[in-house]
Amino acid sequence: MSTPTTFVSKRHFNGLKTTLLFAGMWALLLIIWAIVGQGSGSMLVVFCLVGVAGTAFGYWNSGKLAIRSMQAYAVTEVEQPAMYRIVRELSQKAGQPMPALYVSPTMAPNAFATGRNPAHAAVCCTEGILALLDERELRGVLGHELMHVYNRDILTSSVAAAIAGIVTAIAQFLMFFGGGRDRESANPLAVLATALLAPVAASIIQLSISRTREYDADEDGARLTGDPMALAAALDKLESGTASAPLAPTPALENVSHVMIANPFRGGRVSRLFATHPPMAERIARLEAMAGRGTDNGLGMGPGGVTYY
Repeated sequence: MSTPTTFVSKRHFNGLKTTLLFAGMWALLLIIWAIVGQGSGSMLVVFCLVGVAGTAFGYWNSGKLAIRSMQAYAVTEVEQPAMYRIVRELSQKAGQPMPALYVSPTMAPNAFATGRNPAHAAVCCTEGILALLDERELRGVLGHELMHVYNRDILTSSVAAAIAGIVTAIAQFLMFFGGGRDRESANPLAVLATALLAPVAASIIQLSISRTREYDADEDGARLTGDPMALAAALDKLESGTASAPLAPTPALENVSHVMIANPFRGGRVSRLFATHPPMAERIARLEAMAGRGTDNGLGMGPGGVTYY
C-alpha cells in the first residue's frame, strides 16, 4: 500500500501551481504599473475597477451565458435517468446540493459545469457525449465536472480573466499614451515592449491556470468516483470524438470553450502555451498512474480503479 506522502506526490501540486501562476500574473501587473510611471496610480485604479465590475457580472451570470451559448435545454429525470442517477449519487457522496442538468443539442461530444457556487450550479452534456460514452465513462466525466464546481474553478477562471483583461487594457493605454505623466523620462523601447508583450504573457498565464484546473478536476473527480480508469477511457474516446465532430469557433463558444472537458474545436498546430486544455495523453497517463495499474494505491481502489468501499 502506498503511503499518503507517495500519493500526494502524484497530485502534481496543482493547487500550488495555480497559486504561483496567480502570483506571476500579479507580478506582471505590478511591473506594468512601474513602467506606466509614478503618478498614474489613479488610472490603474480605474482599470482595476472596470476589471472587477466585468468579472462580477461574468461570474454572477456564468451559468446562463454558458448554457445559452450551447443552446442547451433543461432535462427531467424521465428524459435522462442515467445523468440524474449519477449526479445525485456523486452530489450526495460529496455532501453538496444537486445541480441543474442540461443537454445541448449537438453531436459534438463534450460536457461542462458552470455556476457561481454549488447551490447555483449546472451540468451540461451534449447529445454527442451521451451517445458516445457508456454509463461508467459518463460517471467519470460527470465526476470531473462536479469537481470544477466544488473547487470553485468558475471563480478562479473569472479572476484570471479579469487580471488578464486589466493587463491588456493597460498595455493598450501604453501603446497610445506612452508612459503616463512621466512620458518624457520613460524609456520608449521599454514602453513599446511592455505594450506588445504584456498581453501575450497575461494570456499564457491565464491559459496555464485553465490547464492546471483541468488536471485538478481530473484527479479530484477520479477520487469522487473512485474510478480513475473510467475517466481515462472517456477522455480517450473524447479525443477522437471531438476531432471527428468539432464545433465551429464562434465568439460565444470561444468564451466558454475553456470550461468544457475537451477542446471543442478542430485541433491544429497551435503551441501548447496557447492551448485551453492539457494534452489528452498527459491527462490519461496521470489517471492511469493514479489507478496504479491494478495495485492498491491507498484510496481503497483495486484493479482497474474499482473501489472496495
